[in-house]
Amino acid sequence: MHSLIVFSLEQRTDNALQVQKILTESGCIIKTRLGLHEVADNHCADSGLVVLELVGEPDEKQALLKQLSEVDGVTAKLVEV
Repeated sequence: MHSLIVFSLEQRTDNALQVQKILTESGCIIKTRLGLHEVADNHCADSGLVVLELVGEPDEKQALLKQLSEVDGVTAKLVEV
């Protein structure tokens, strides 16, 4: 079974530091992290999508989901595949 948290982040430039702090604090349960956002020569999108592959206990995963969901502009889902 694979545990993933997938989240979208709006106002990326405003909220990235808070999200990064949460991810750093939960680093021991994050096996893989993939971040996607639009980039052009003179434009960097202010929204993005992040996929996290998780290990660890169910309560740790739920705690991370809760923390991310509390950030303005973040919509997060925990997916078990």
